[in-house]
Amino acid sequence: MIRKITASIEAHLNKPQHTIVTGARQLGKTTMLKQVYQNLENRGQKAYYFTLEAPDILHLLNEHPENLFKLLPKPETEKVFLLIDEVQYLANPTNFLKYHYDLYKDRLKIIATGSSAFYIDSNFKDSLAGRKKIIRVDPLNFEEFLLFKEQKMLLREYESIKSNKDYLSSKSVDFKRMLEEYLLYGGYPEVVLQEKPADKIELLNELKSSFLKKDILESQVEDETKFRDLFKLLAAQSGSLVNKNELCSTLRLAEKTVERYLFILQKCFHIQLLKPFYANLRKELTKMPKVYINDVGMRNAMLNNFSAIDDRMDKGQLLENFIFNELRQTIKPDDIKYWRTADGNEIDFVIETSADTGFAIEAKWTEREFKASKYKKFAENYPNYPLHIRSFDFENTSNWALKPIA
Repeated sequence: MIRKITASIEAHLNKPQHTIVTGARQLGKTTMLKQVYQNLENRGQKAYYFTLEAPDILHLLNEHPENLFKLLPKPETEKVFLLIDEVQYLANPTNFLKYHYDLYKDRLKIIATGSSAFYIDSNFKDSLAGRKKIIRVDPLNFEEFLLFKEQKMLLREYESIKSNKDYLSSKSVDFKRMLEEYLLYGGYPEVVLQEKPADKIELLNELKSSFLKKDILESQVEDETKFRDLFKLLAAQSGSLVNKNELCSTLRLAEKTVERYLFILQKCFHIQLLKPFYANLRKELTKMPKVYINDVGMRNAMLNNFSAIDDRMDKGQLLENFIFNELRQTIKPDDIKYWRTADGNEIDFVIETSADTGFAIEAKWTEREFKASKYKKFAENYPNYPLHIRSFDFENTSNWALKPIA
């Protein structure tokens, strides 16, 4: 199954900068790399592929970047494409990539994957500025989920929903069934492809354990139990404010340790922190962030809660987290913010599209939960940010979470 992000990788092949494909583990980065490699070969272009999980190759390249040409011919006139899996395993990936860009950029194109943004950010220093493009791979969005489920009819219907904001679909029951499955088990490709709910849950629990174990090991977390407890606390309060003082008190950790653990969870693609939206930038930089989990299935695994949607007290949180994850696919996460006043008025998402202009989104499980009076203050203060309602209300399809924003 080919993911949409593969097209972004292909589109960057004609650029001299290195292409760095990053994201959480088990999202299909290796598969995408192999697909690009196969496409290059099919087009008759000179391409080489290897993984740095191979100790002998890793040792050779760590000795000196020029040792690369013991594995493949040095490019002369014909352009060579080199695809490297798990580039972060290099002792100094910055030096390796900078060396080959500066000497061979017109003849050697490197496309590399890296599982951990923690290592991408800490090892890929400023010396690579202008020499790389980072392409982030996220869990499947809902459209890709339908593709992996081979729901061709619903995919066609979804295209109609996206292209016409006034379109009323006759497939609401089918969409509801699919969306409920997505809200429970999320968008990890291997999980989506499992047929039985029990198999989905088992795989999510395996991923949860292996992900955290590797993240803890690679980022040198001192207290494994409290790191896991922090992630669980954040999963339980997705869509809520992150109060570092409360986390320190609950977990009995120093503030610097909590901040470091939050940093690691972000850089390993488990969570996303949203800043508040304010006209006064100084205020914006001093307020608490909101937290979202990058995959709703992983959130449920952290909470060990795979109860049916209708039986859940947190279904509103799941829907809000889902909408954030969908927004993140087309909008930079740093450009998605929230609005909140001291007296409790709040808007879930505010996106600025240009200077003092944008749109806002409020998510509720049903349209009946919306109280127009609650949003009057925001409308008065920010008239150039029209508010859009998004709900899981299949009786009024104009408010589906699936609908286009504008």
